[in-house]
Amino acid sequence: MNMTMRPAALAALLGATAWSGFAQTALDVKASGEKSFYADKRAGNNQVSFESQSTIEDFFGVGDERTHQRTFTFDADHPAVLVGKDNGPTPVEFVLHALASCLTAGLANIAAARKVTLTEVRSTITGDIDLNGIFGLQDVRNGYEGIKVEFTIRGDASPEVLASLVEQSKSRSAVYDVITNSVPVELTIDAG
Repeated sequence: MNMTMRPAALAALLGATAWSGFAQTALDVKASGEKSFYADKRAGNNQVSFESQSTIEDFFGVGDERTHQRTFTFDADHPAVLVGKDNGPTPVEFVLHALASCLTAGLANIAAARKVTLTEVRSTITGDIDLNGIFGLQDVRNGYEGIKVEFTIRGDASPEVLASLVEQSKSRSAVYDVITNSVPVELTIDAG
């Protein structure tokens, strides 16, 4: 999976208004003095097949219920070789996308805070899965055995400073944290 952010998109992303909004949210979280968190809500599957469709409308964040500016709809499927119809990325491809986009957005925010102008950001992300586990053919892990993210980054700072932006983004990435640390998952079933 490749994600490329072009200079025009970078300029739009790093605008002063966007950065001041991000900074204000960070200050609001700090000032609240309480445990502030972000939770996506109403993301669910309404299909009965290999395909699924999820929508995300609202969330809880920075101490309040909030609504996105629009509803986001995501389709997932599997390619024909994995008995799907290939009507969307696989769920595990969404995991890779989430990681790459979180790291890239964090990188852009950190660069803006440090007043570093980025001219190119490209990430390539790959994950290795042994399908024997998913199909129950061998007792091996079902998910990724490893994920590799490669960044190409250019800007008006030294290579060391540019690399430090990626490292700081990694250390602040919520998705990186979810993937690299054990997170309890509660599964509730209504089979009624």
